[in-house]
Amino acid sequence: MDEEHVAPTGRAVGAEQSDRPDRPDRPDRPDRPDRPDQPDQAERYEVVVVGGGAAGLAGALTLVRARRSVLVIDSGSPRNGPAAHLHGYLGHDGASPADLLERGRTEVAGYGGRIRSGTAVAADRLPDGGFLVRCGDGSTVRAGRLLVATGLVDELPALPGLGARWGRDVLHCPYCHGWEVRDQPLAVLADGPSAVRQAVLWRQWSERITLLAHTWPPTAEDRELLAARGVEVVEGEVTGLVVDDDRLTGVTLADGSSAACRALVVAPVSAARSGVLNSLGLSADPVARDGRVVGTSVASDPATGATALAGVWVAGNVAAPLEKLAGAAAHGVRAAVAINTDLIEAQTWRALEFRRAAEDRRARRSGAVGRTN
Repeated sequence: MDEEHVAPTGRAVGAEQSDRPDRPDRPDRPDRPDRPDQPDQAERYEVVVVGGGAAGLAGALTLVRARRSVLVIDSGSPRNGPAAHLHGYLGHDGASPADLLERGRTEVAGYGGRIRSGTAVAADRLPDGGFLVRCGDGSTVRAGRLLVATGLVDELPALPGLGARWGRDVLHCPYCHGWEVRDQPLAVLADGPSAVRQAVLWRQWSERITLLAHTWPPTAEDRELLAARGVEVVEGEVTGLVVDDDRLTGVTLADGSSAACRALVVAPVSAARSGVLNSLGLSADPVARDGRVVGTSVASDPATGATALAGVWVAGNVAAPLEKLAGAAAHGVRAAVAINTDLIEAQTWRALEFRRAAEDRRARRSGAVGRTN
């Protein structure tokens, strides 16, 4: 069977069984990471989680509660970092994204998990089936299994000033920000085929929607649909933003005119942060919608997050770019359950092999004693 075959249970077949033959009862679990006074050896954990957002921390929390040794490597650059508040996450609506992650880190640490600030840049597959994770500062750490939850980067349209307003009044997701701009004049930037659908979608939150034709003028059929929903179309290429007292008030057009709006809706390209996965031979593939590439993602089992490489799982937006915060956290939990199951199977098989080997040795000794008598 191919080493990289993924079984229906989500377990990556061919994953590392053990490198601790002296501990048949817990073959994959060191009592603690290797001590830092052993410079010739990298610290070792059963699971290294790359990425400390909602998906990574939810997975880490599940694993430490399963009594696994876990390290989270967090670069401190979550996708929702620019937003002041998060919404739609039951029990945390309106919370600060930074506060939610800080609480998550505290919960993971409370069960013995370790959090390390830094950026994992690559990983090597080791002969024993484990992994050596390389960080940007030159440090390394060994992992029996990897959970990669590095998220994605939103690549914004090439329009001056968008980055500074991103997550404030330059938006893309009505389920994240629609309520906060309800009933206000909103503009949708048309630079691709999804613009008309976006305009109709945002119409649920405000009757004052303008489609800015920009570089993708709507067709006659599109215009009829937009008119039926009361969406105005403004012709001309958008050249910039109008900001007064640190608030968006409109956009400027190539002909010198302007169009008023209190929020601008754009369609970013959501690119997976896949560097660590790429170093292991796992690629980020294009994700298309309406005939246009809207991002990239790394293929995995949608139920467990298992990738094509044994021992590596993914969770959150790196695998599902359209997933919201709550869904990303749930994805991390599912991946963690699959990883723990995989480790238990490996430990059980190792214990069985150890037991059989011990029985064989006893049988050989008994035979030898019988022959001497």
